[in-house]
Amino acid sequence: MAEINLTQSDADALIAMPKVRADQEERDFPSLQQSNVIPLMSQDRRESFVLDIHLGRINLSKITFQNRGRQVVVLVRLDLGGPPHRNPDGEEVSCPHLHVYREGFGDKWAVPAPADKFRALNDHWKTLHDFMQFCAVVEPPIFRKGLLT
Repeated sequence: MAEINLTQSDADALIAMPKVRADQEERDFPSLQQSNVIPLMSQDRRESFVLDIHLGRINLSKITFQNRGRQVVVLVRLDLGGPPHRNPDGEEVSCPHLHVYREGFGDKWAVPAPADKFRALNDHWKTLHDFMQFCAVVEPPIFRKGLLT
């Protein structure tokens, strides 16, 4: 898969671009499939996006929410319940942490998850909605709360 490099202004525009669900499919959250790949698109239908949700197989508190643009570019990723992340400068950032696209580095930099944006990190359902709001999902996919929510 070819790597796509974006300018910071292009990445910031994609992150801020209002996104809507691409289909009417109802999905379980969290999914016992462990991974969900959910299509999104811009309101004008010109850009496609993906919302990835990955639930840990053994550790159910480990979950990743990710928003991709252009199919392969990770724009934003929130990691919960996992190991610390080491940034390219050697700084270690504990979990939960947030990756936001950085020109020249992609998603390789992380910062502590901002408490003002993600208010209930121990509640995956609320965190999903906070993540979608952070990524400008204005018409979210349709989810059913599952047994683990």
